[in-house]
Amino acid sequence: MRARLGYVIVAVLLITALAVGCTPAPAAPQPTQPPAQPAAPKEPTKAPLPPAPANIEIGASIPLTGKYGALGNQVKPGYEIAVADINAAGGVYVKEYDAKIPLRLTIYDDESDPTKAVSKMETLYSEQKVTAYLGGAASDMHAATSAIAEKNKVPYLGISFALWQIHQQGYKYLFSPFVKSPDQGKDVYEYLNAMIPEGERPTKVAVFQEKTDWGIELGGLWRENAPKYGYQIVTYEEYAPGNKDFSDIILKAKTAGAETMLCMPSPPDGLAMIKQMSELGWAPKFTLMIRAPEGITWGESLGPVGDYITIFPSWHHGEKYPGVSELNAKYQAQFNRPADLLTGPAYACVQILADAITRAGTLDRDQIRDAIAATDMTTVVGPVTFRADGTGVVMDPLIQWQKGKLELVWPAEHATAKFAYPAPPFDQR
Repeated sequence: MRARLGYVIVAVLLITALAVGCTPAPAAPQPTQPPAQPAAPKEPTKAPLPPAPANIEIGASIPLTGKYGALGNQVKPGYEIAVADINAAGGVYVKEYDAKIPLRLTIYDDESDPTKAVSKMETLYSEQKVTAYLGGAASDMHAATSAIAEKNKVPYLGISFALWQIHQQGYKYLFSPFVKSPDQGKDVYEYLNAMIPEGERPTKVAVFQEKTDWGIELGGLWRENAPKYGYQIVTYEEYAPGNKDFSDIILKAKTAGAETMLCMPSPPDGLAMIKQMSELGWAPKFTLMIRAPEGITWGESLGPVGDYITIFPSWHHGEKYPGVSELNAKYQAQFNRPADLLTGPAYACVQILADAITRAGTLDRDQIRDAIAATDMTTVVGPVTFRADGTGVVMDPLIQWQKGKLELVWPAEHATAKFAYPAPPFDQR
């Protein structure tokens, strides 16, 4: 009985061992997988930049010959030196192309003929496809050419014209960093009062008005402003451009006892006028003769007779602004004299245009126009901003011929010489 029980126990143990051996082992733990991350967004594909043009085309119609040739030949070097300076630095940066692009300047001589100037402007637009125009010289020339810029909707920067009327026609593309008639019409009296003690001022004034739009405009402002500053117009005479004989109006001014003479003749008319004043023995204590005495030919033609005459040319090479000394050095190397009176304002036009193109970031003419309108920078003519009518807010320096040289006499902080007053008789100069 005990033997049978032993057999049963052994059998049970064997069955249990077999059952345990047949049980599958537990699976090994698997490593935990991190949750799937979203794919990083792809960088947007940038559109390729358009190919940059080889040049930024700009153009000018300038009177290099004819009656305004003496003015135009001061303007032209200012444009050319400024373009050369900008191109030497690689050109003008234009964001649209992410590149600096050189300026290419095309200049035509319009021979002081407004009709030819208009034709040259149209050629610059149709053939050169200019991005911007640079102006020529003299108010009547600008009156013709600025209208073409407006028609073609091309930004236009011009100097060597004081005619304010042009800016009152609603033009949107015309800009001029140059003093205009409203300033010249009062500045002459303000400056005289600042420079000359009361009781010594030349208060009796003769105005010789050229029969042109600008002559009428500026002459009228001189007459209107005179009593406001303590001056009296004792004679107001008109003459036609190209007149050869000024003896009649000179003798009227002399008879009236005029001590100040204000006029705005072209260079040939101004030379004839001063020569006849010398011959007739009328030497005003103070003479402001805008336009005619602005070139070196004045001193070369007249010698001491041309001294003491003053001008409002909007700039002088003695001004203490950045870039003036460098401009003078380049001009001196090329022409053996400091930069001429209109050269600085011409240079400033190119500075303003290059700055506007960079701020616009494009060669689109309308956007460049808007950038010019928003100009607020310092150029070789000093700080420049523009009014809504396109006239520049700029300094109006008074320049005087002294001993055959052009000297800046006002404002005092920029002066290169003291104001010479009163002017002696012609035979004592």
